[in-house]
Amino acid sequence: MLRKFLAILGVAGLCVAAPALAATTQAPLRPVHWSFEGPFGQYDQAQLQRGFKIYREVCSQCHSMNLIAFHNLGDPGGPFWDPRYPNSNSNPVVKAIASAYKVSDIDADTGDQIKRTATTADYLPPPFPNDPAARASNGGALPPDMSLLAAARDGGPRYIYNLVTGFPAAPPAGLTVPPGKYYNPYFAGDLTSSWHGDPAKVPVGGILGMPPPLVAGKVTFDDGTPSTLDQEGRDVAAFLQWASDPKMDQRKQTGVAVLIYLVVFSGLLYASYRRIWRNIAH
Repeated sequence: MLRKFLAILGVAGLCVAAPALAATTQAPLRPVHWSFEGPFGQYDQAQLQRGFKIYREVCSQCHSMNLIAFHNLGDPGGPFWDPRYPNSNSNPVVKAIASAYKVSDIDADTGDQIKRTATTADYLPPPFPNDPAARASNGGALPPDMSLLAAARDGGPRYIYNLVTGFPAAPPAGLTVPPGKYYNPYFAGDLTSSWHGDPAKVPVGGILGMPPPLVAGKVTFDDGTPSTLDQEGRDVAAFLQWASDPKMDQRKQTGVAVLIYLVVFSGLLYASYRRIWRNIAH
C-alpha cells in the first residue's frame, strides 16, 4: 500500500514539474566544423593560440580558469607545445606568459599576504578574490569557471560558439529585458513571464547577465587571421574545448596505436592457430 502511495506521489510530482520543464526553450544550435572532430581529429594549435588570446584579453575579465596552470599551455597538444621543450616549465613562451601575471602568496618571513610574479607552476589567477566580489561586479550573477565549461554544457564547443556569436542586435518586440540583462536565443530559459505578446509566440532562449562578449576586430591575432565575429567564436570555443579535455590528442594517438597492435596480434594469433592445429582433425 505504501509503495503504491509513493508511486502516485511520484507521478503527481512529474505532472506538476512538467509545465516548468516544457517552458524552458533554446534555439537549435547552428552546425560548426572542428579540426578535433572524429577519431583522428586533432587540435589546431594556431586556433588554440588565438583562442587563448581571446580568453586572456576578453573572457578573463569575468571568468576564471581555476584548473589550468600556466605549464599546461605548453603540454603536448596545448596551445604553445614545442617538442624542443618536453618539460613545459622550460618553454620560454609559457614562462613569458606567466611572468605577465601577478598571483597572491604569503610572505614566508612575515606571514603577510603579498602579490608576486607568477611562475609556470601557478594556476591562472581568477579575476575576483572571491564569489561575493564576482557577483557584486556582475549584477548579482556569478560568472562560471571556464575550465570545464565545454564539457559541462550540452553541445560542448558548439554551444559556446552559438552563445557568444548569437546575441541579436535587439531583443524581440514584446520581450521585457531587465536592465543589465541580455537576451540570447541559445541560452536555455523560460521567457513566459517576460513576454507581452501573443502567448503562442513566446520566443525561444533566455535572459542572462553576460553582455555580448565578442565583436569583430576586438582581438588582433598574431598570425594575421582576420578577427571576424565568427572566427573569434570558433577560436575561443576550441580553446575551451582543449581546456576541458587537454589530453585528447594523446588519447587518440594511443587509441590508434592500440588498435594497430590488436590487429597485428590477432593476425599472429590466427597464424599460430593454423600452424599448430593444421594436421589435427577438429
